[in-house]
Amino acid sequence: MKTKSLLLLVATFLLAIPLSIAQSSRQKKADVMFSKFAYAKAIPLYEEMLIDDDNASLALRRLAESHLLLRDFEKSLPYFERFIENVETPSNYFFKYGMALKSVGKEKEALYWLKRYKKLNKNDKRVKQFLKDGNLASVVFNSRERYEVEPVDFNSEYNDFGAINYNGRIYFSSSRPTQERNVDLYDWDNQPWLDIFYIEVNDDSFSGRMSSNYSVVPMDGKINSEFHESSLAFSTDYKNDTIIYFTRNNHFQNKTGYHEIKYKEEKLIEKRNNLKIYKAEKVDGIWTVTRNLKINADHYSTGHPSVNPNRTKLYFASDKPGGYGGTDIYYCDIHPRGGVGQPVNAGPTVNTAGNEMFPFVNNEGKLFFSSDGHVGFGQLDVFATVTDENDNVVDVINLGKPINSEKDDFAFFSNEDGTQGYVSSNRKGGKGGDDIYKFDFTPSLYLEGRVFDAVNDQPLDSVVVQLTKNNGETFIKEVVTDKNGYYKMFVNRNMDYTLSLTRRTHPNKLVNLTTFNLPRTQKKVVKDIYMEPVMDVKVLAGLNKIYFDFDKSNIRPDAATELDKVVNLMLNTYPYMTIKLEAHTDPVGSHQYNDRLSKARAKSTYEYLVNNGIPKERILSYKGFGKRKPVNDCKTKWDCPPKMLELNRRTEFPIVNILSPNSKKTLALNKGK
Repeated sequence: MKTKSLLLLVATFLLAIPLSIAQSSRQKKADVMFSKFAYAKAIPLYEEMLIDDDNASLALRRLAESHLLLRDFEKSLPYFERFIENVETPSNYFFKYGMALKSVGKEKEALYWLKRYKKLNKNDKRVKQFLKDGNLASVVFNSRERYEVEPVDFNSEYNDFGAINYNGRIYFSSSRPTQERNVDLYDWDNQPWLDIFYIEVNDDSFSGRMSSNYSVVPMDGKINSEFHESSLAFSTDYKNDTIIYFTRNNHFQNKTGYHEIKYKEEKLIEKRNNLKIYKAEKVDGIWTVTRNLKINADHYSTGHPSVNPNRTKLYFASDKPGGYGGTDIYYCDIHPRGGVGQPVNAGPTVNTAGNEMFPFVNNEGKLFFSSDGHVGFGQLDVFATVTDENDNVVDVINLGKPINSEKDDFAFFSNEDGTQGYVSSNRKGGKGGDDIYKFDFTPSLYLEGRVFDAVNDQPLDSVVVQLTKNNGETFIKEVVTDKNGYYKMFVNRNMDYTLSLTRRTHPNKLVNLTTFNLPRTQKKVVKDIYMEPVMDVKVLAGLNKIYFDFDKSNIRPDAATELDKVVNLMLNTYPYMTIKLEAHTDPVGSHQYNDRLSKARAKSTYEYLVNNGIPKERILSYKGFGKRKPVNDCKTKWDCPPKMLELNRRTEFPIVNILSPNSKKTLALNKGK
């Protein structure tokens, strides 16, 4: 996988083994090929060394490493098996072997070797990432989101990857040969060098199925060269003219820059050809490379450009010094006049001790990227960032299968609403080394809405909203509305639900909800709900018991506090509410005594409400009923304990009407008492 391998050049040197002093000429030749990243040429030479037992230990390690760098993990395993148990094997091979085993699905064996590595390298951040509580860390992804993936028709037997859709064309990178160029093979994997190609589709569809007469055409203009070109990103300049950012080897204006790496042990000087991001503009109607971006350097690689939707930031991958691992995701500002600012590392939530690359930012500002440092299904997996309300990245999430596989999955790209796009992979069943896959995305579906009072249309907080099935019999989950009456929860598609709503001041309510026959692109269902209040002032106002002193009817301070709640309810919450006042006593004493006392208490309550702003016409009557309407069977003070008697000493506020006189609402209100 050429573009990933080029950005992983730094890893090659980390894998390198010091050469022995005494070398055969064949080993020297093999080591030179290996140091030049010519693995396709180095592999047969090391295999010959094995046959002739010519420094077989080194040959086995180099063969395992070569196949790892070619991303062919199955082929690396037989070589690992032949040297991994040797006492002189460095412990870093335990980690490489474990990850290779994991990538082919041998998780039990992978766990064993990663644990062995951890014993000798307790502080390695990579192993901490992949081992949790003594087991392989599990992949976390949003199982509600569903991708459907299929290979595109324009894949070839060569490397094809990095497809994007722009202005009626599908652009992608490929090592397929053409009539316009010589078929020079790249010694990394014996495939031709990469160029950028396109297919005319004349619309913005992401169809993976092409008509029989489609043509794959090399990128027009002066973009392609004898070196690698890939990872195309379209943007605009300050004149709003279309421009291009793309990745190429360190070659600009017919000059090639190199960085020399010196190996003291080998006395070998090797030229290292790095990647850079270049800018292209149309000059006299021809795409022409016009700028070598200042974020580039000769001594490290910079590539995989991507521009955010409003074209103010350029994202890219780089192995520049000072990062968190092999290659990291960076971004920089795009200045109004076209220049770019200083690179900013995307931070440790995104970047790991492994390799992060192929950034892409969608219309919602979410960053997608590939990584072998976060826990995944194989090697490179595609991840997306999770942000908080301030757009700070707080986590990353694996996109799951089938976007990801046990192999390398990278170069994610989607359309504006995120429902279609492309991803590249070297998974089994492909046509070439790397292949392009078209995906259809069904986003997760969430339910949101607000709950209101059916009388005053005010939002209701603290409503328990339960998601159930079978008309409320099967509980699934619940949320509670906030101060604005808002609620939100994820739901499944193609389901019939019942929402069960509960609040102390409002009778329980059941609302039917269906998610059948929704468009695939729909991401949310909005359900606003109105709840009718109970016809009970004590409940609506949250009243505690109203006390009077023995044989008195004046309003005590504690009673005034409770009556103030009634005032607030009638003036602010339900400004059209009309009530009656009823005062009751316990059965102790004569009817005459209790009638007089209850009437006096009813009158003092009435006067307090009126004096505090309640219009007289909204209190239709105030009456004292003495001991004539007990709430229990207490007849005398000897029939019941004091607490039972006390229940009869009460003030009630029956609601006569709660609606505006001009209201057209018809409510099935609980009449209460």
